Amino acid sequence: MSLISALANVHSEGQFGDYEGKNENDLLKISEIKNLSIVQIVQYKNSTISIESVDIDGLKLKEEPLSVSNNNDTRILWNGPKNWLLISNKKDLLTNILQNFKETDFAITDLSHSKAIIEIEGQDTKEVLKKGCPFNFNTLEKNNSINSTYNGIAFTVDMLNDNPNKVRIFALRSFGESLYHSITDASLEFGFKSI
Repeated sequence: MSLISALANVHSEGQFGDYEGKNENDLLKISEIKNLSIVQIVQYKNSTISIESVDIDGLKLKEEPLSVSNNNDTRILWNGPKNWLLISNKKDLLTNILQNFKETDFAITDLSHSKAIIEIEGQDTKEVLKKGCPFNFNTLEKNNSINSTYNGIAFTVDMLNDNPNKVRIFALRSFGESLYHSITDASLEFGFKSI
């Protein structure tokens, strides 16, 4: 059985919108990210385990809103109180988590195939996000993440870099195509390259 990506029917390569006469390096870059492991980790209220003792791929679970722990392979996004979203390109990480986390303390859910992931890079990235989301993106910095809505679609934004601006957007797979159309429509005025 082969995996069909969430955006297979809508994402196509090329240049779109107001790109003529602009340097290709100045265009927004929009791509679909595939083959990442996505795991939700929730600590139960009655758990007595201290999260300071928890280590995943050399990273700690932070309890600070908007915070992201990261290394070259893995990012752990604070998703809410005692709730984290782990994103990794390591396929064996879920097996390690299931072996080391007691099911009496944590709920571990593999969300890898339930999300559509869109990556946007370029100086106008925040302007595109402002068009459909009420969050003040001027305050979003590198290694921050938020949960909000974009034109009514629930999504998570992970700020990967701020020079140039680069974000990953996660939404439920069933809303992926609608979100993709909203994002690309908002990007037309700046011109974008779909890769």
